[in-house]
Amino acid sequence: MLLSEQEILRRQKREELMRMGIEPYPAEEFVVNAYAADILKNYENNKIDYKNVTMAGRLMGFRIMGSAAFAEFQDATGRVQLYFRRDDLCPGEDKTLYNTVFKKLLDIGDIIAVQGFVFTTQTGEISVHVQEFKILNKSLRPLPVVKRDEDGNVHDGFTDPELRYRQRYVDLIVNPEVRDIFIKRARIITTMRSYFDANNWLEVETPVLQSIHGGAAARPFTTHHNALDLGLYLRIATELHLKRLIVGGFEGVYEFGKLFRNEGMDRTHNPEFTTVELYVAYKDYLWMMKMTEDVLEKVAVAVNGTTKAVFGGVELDFAGPYPRLSITDAIKQYTGLDVEALDEVAIREQCRAWGMEVNESMGKGKLIDEIFGEKVESNIIQPTFIIDHPVEMSPLTKKHRTKKGMVERFELFVNGREVANAYSELNDPIEQKERFEDQLRLKEKGDDEAMEMDDDFIRSLEYGMPPTAGIGIGIDRLTMLLTDNASIQEVIFFPQMRPEKKAEMAKESDYVTAGVPAVWVPALQKMNILTIEQLKSANPNKIFNDLGGMRKKLKIDEKMPQLDDVKSWVG
Repeated sequence: MLLSEQEILRRQKREELMRMGIEPYPAEEFVVNAYAADILKNYENNKIDYKNVTMAGRLMGFRIMGSAAFAEFQDATGRVQLYFRRDDLCPGEDKTLYNTVFKKLLDIGDIIAVQGFVFTTQTGEISVHVQEFKILNKSLRPLPVVKRDEDGNVHDGFTDPELRYRQRYVDLIVNPEVRDIFIKRARIITTMRSYFDANNWLEVETPVLQSIHGGAAARPFTTHHNALDLGLYLRIATELHLKRLIVGGFEGVYEFGKLFRNEGMDRTHNPEFTTVELYVAYKDYLWMMKMTEDVLEKVAVAVNGTTKAVFGGVELDFAGPYPRLSITDAIKQYTGLDVEALDEVAIREQCRAWGMEVNESMGKGKLIDEIFGEKVESNIIQPTFIIDHPVEMSPLTKKHRTKKGMVERFELFVNGREVANAYSELNDPIEQKERFEDQLRLKEKGDDEAMEMDDDFIRSLEYGMPPTAGIGIGIDRLTMLLTDNASIQEVIFFPQMRPEKKAEMAKESDYVTAGVPAVWVPALQKMNILTIEQLKSANPNKIFNDLGGMRKKLKIDEKMPQLDDVKSWVG
């Protein structure tokens, strides 16, 4: 394990605390009665309530001025300034708690508990005058230093997405605005849940491990159950199990849950993602459109205080009603192509003329879907229902009551992306079986996203499922829109990442091969240049300047190298 100089020093401080009889990781409860945000908001109007506060949080900065010090303190709600005075902390002769523990053994990132009273400094800043403090956790890794000016602008921020997503815990500590994204995400879910519960729809759970993947056109992840010697899939949708519950007599059921699809990753796709699916008996897709408008309007207001949200500089308005446009009319409007008047061969030829990648396994419905995705969806900015899709692309959906070859389905598009998908659910078991058989034929033609036959689901429909409307809403994409984030990785706590490459400390021979004389290798290692990659990316002027001090510290009896020599090491 490669340890930096800072990490080594912090471990030494941990050991010193323990030698002094101070437990750096105490187990007992610490009762908190005040929080930073509450103090800053309410102190001026109600000072009497803040005469004795106890707080717990993380040290984010120090300004030590001899026998007094200021520190920046961060808890779960925000930041507040702390004031430490040596003679208050150490009223007797022994000043060890301040002179040694506070000044020498505490670091930025340490978690402490404090007891004291709130006051306003001469500069007008609300602060906590600390009378007692206790270490709750000694941090062994230094936090990234994020500098903010007086206007709150960030300099040298922790901004590298690779590091932020991989070390989300650090991201949340040093970038408080990231925490707000996830607070809003939680508010989206709780608002929806409250809406559904108010309508007496039941929240349920369905299996994640399934023997048949169904409910969507997607490639699944596979796994194996050893005890049963059985191949299983991670679910790609919750639909088929939820509809079984409608068969069982529940009038409305919903589930918030993770879905898993073994597909590509980009700014709007993660292999595991969160949706809510809702099914309500005795309703249709027209009713579901109105319900969707209503619930999303309430969600937008709950998150941002208004039905409007700015995304990428564009103002979106989630107040209903939303425009309704059939998929074929949308294609005609944005491309001029009347797909209803053409057969499969003609549509495929047009796709190829546009340079689209299509093949013989794609039927007319699939081709229409591809054209919509390639040529149309990016034009749809304001919330819009794209309705009445081809039957081939909707094997679980009831045929349209008036439009031949179409089904009663809508997708909600916002800012060029699908946010929701809904149907009047197919409840004819004979027709559903035929639709599954059509899917099997598509699979035989090479469509690896086609659904499998689910005999048990057919059996459930044979007992009778009432007319039902169903919808799936993507929580991640909705959160992106309502928090102005263009990347799905920003709204998922722990997005999928490639395996982290572990750096291996270079051997002396590696440095020598890079041109570094062996005598200077210990000095470079002490300067925390532990790999050849670090050496090659280092500033040669800084190395040259630091070598002088390190030469003295390590008592290296060797003439200093020339700057050009150091530049050749980095070269």
